[in-house]
Amino acid sequence: VVTTYCPANNEPIASVRQGNLEDYEETVKKAKEAWKVWADIPAPKRGEIVRQIGDALRQKIKVLGSLVSLEMGKIFVEGVGEVQEYVDVCDYAVGLSRMIGGPILPSERPGHALIEQWNPVGLVGVITAFNFPVAVYGWNSAIAMICGNACLWKGAPTTSLVSVAVTKIIAKVLEDNKLPGAICSLVCGGADIGTAMARDERMDLLSFTGSTKVGKQVALMVQERFGRSLLELGGNNAIIVFEDADLNLVIPSALFAAVGTAGQRCTTARRLFLHESIHDEVVAKLAKAYAQVRIGDPWDSDTLYGPLHTKEAVKMFLDAVEQAKQQGGSVVCGGKVINRPGNYVEPTIVTGLPHNAPIVHTETFAPILYVLKFKEEEEVFAWNNEVKQGLSSSIFTKDLGRIFRWLGPKGSDCGIVNVNIPTSGAEIGGAFGGEKHTGGGRESGSDSWKLYMRRSTCTINYSKDLPLAQGIKFQ
Repeated sequence: VVTTYCPANNEPIASVRQGNLEDYEETVKKAKEAWKVWADIPAPKRGEIVRQIGDALRQKIKVLGSLVSLEMGKIFVEGVGEVQEYVDVCDYAVGLSRMIGGPILPSERPGHALIEQWNPVGLVGVITAFNFPVAVYGWNSAIAMICGNACLWKGAPTTSLVSVAVTKIIAKVLEDNKLPGAICSLVCGGADIGTAMARDERMDLLSFTGSTKVGKQVALMVQERFGRSLLELGGNNAIIVFEDADLNLVIPSALFAAVGTAGQRCTTARRLFLHESIHDEVVAKLAKAYAQVRIGDPWDSDTLYGPLHTKEAVKMFLDAVEQAKQQGGSVVCGGKVINRPGNYVEPTIVTGLPHNAPIVHTETFAPILYVLKFKEEEEVFAWNNEVKQGLSSSIFTKDLGRIFRWLGPKGSDCGIVNVNIPTSGAEIGGAFGGEKHTGGGRESGSDSWKLYMRRSTCTINYSKDLPLAQGIKFQ
C-alpha cells in the first residue's frame, strides 16, 4: 500500500494498493484477450470509441484537473490544460482513424500489385512519469487505440490516484459500448512492475517516459528480447537570444519556460544563452519578472507557481544551487527553500557560469535557469548541441538567414526546434520527442502512429504467370 501525498502541504491524501506480479500476470492475460475483440473492430469504429473517451474526459475536466493539482502539485490551470491535451489528442485520433494506411506501390512485374499493409502491434505497454500524469498516457493510448492496440498502463506510484481516475473514466466508456474494459488496463506499481513490462515478450511495444538513467535500463531489457521501445527521456533545453531579438517576447517566454510546472517539464528551459550586448539588460528584466511570480497553493486560481513534487526534489534543488555556486555561478534571485508547508522552493536564476560547467550539463528537475553569455552564432549553436540530451530548443531573432541556419543541418540537433517561442508548449499535431539521450521516440502527431503498428509489404499476383526475380526460368 502506497500513501499518496499532497506536494503543497505534504499531508497524506489517500492510500493506494499497488499491484503485485500476480496481479500483473492476470492483467496481461486479460488485456491480450481484450485485444482479440478490439483488433476486429474497423478503425473508424475504434475512432468513435476514442471520441466518446474524449467527451467523457471533457465532462470531468475540472475535477480531474483538480486531482492533478492536488496529487502532482502543478497549478490548477495546468492540471486542466493537461486533461485538455488528452481531449485534443482524442479529437486528433478520431480523424486519424479514417486516414491511416499504406500506399499502393508500382510493381515491376505485370499482373502484380504491391501494397503496404499496416496492422496493430498488439499490446502496448505505457510507463509514464509523475510530471504529466494524464497527458502522456493520453498521447500514447488515443493513438495506440485507433491503430487497433490494447494498452497496459503503469503510471508513477506518486500519482496513482490520477491513474486510477483516468482508467475508470475510460473503462466506463468501453463497457458502455459492450467492450472489455481490459482494452485499457492499469497496474499501479513500482520498479518491479516496470521491469516485468520491459522483459515481457507479450508487450509488443513499450513506451517509456522518465529519466535517461532508467530509460537506458528499460531500453536494454527490451532490446535483449528484440522488442520495440518508444523512449521519451531527459531534456537540457536552451533558449538563445540574439541582439536583434524582441525582448517583449523573450522575457515572458523565458519566464514561462523556466518556472512553468516549477521547472518539472522535460521541455523546461534550463539554459538561457544571451548575446553579450543584451546580457545585463535581459537579466535585470528577468529578475524583475521573477519577483512578480505569484507563489501559492496550486489549486488557487491566482497561483502561477506551485511546489515541487517531492521532498527529494527539494534536496536535489538545493544540491544543484550549491554546486552552481562552487563552480563559479552567482545566484541573481532565488536559491532557497520557501518557509511554508509543502515542497516550495524559490524560482532561481544563476549567472556567470561557463557553458560547459558540469552543473549546466546536468538536468536538475527544478526551477533553476543558468544564464550564459555568447558572442557568435556559430559558437552558441555548438553550445546548444553539446549537451547529451536533444529534446527542445529555441532562438529569438529577426534574422531570416539565421532562422533557416538554425533549422538546418548545422543548427539545432533537437527533436523540437523553435523560433521566437519558448522551449515548452509543443502542439499535438507535430511529432513530440528528441534525439541523443532523450531517446529518439516520437509521440502524438505527424506520422507517430506508425510506431504503434507493424508494416507488411504485400505482393499479390493476379495473373496466370509467375515471373521470377532476376529473370530466372525453370524448364
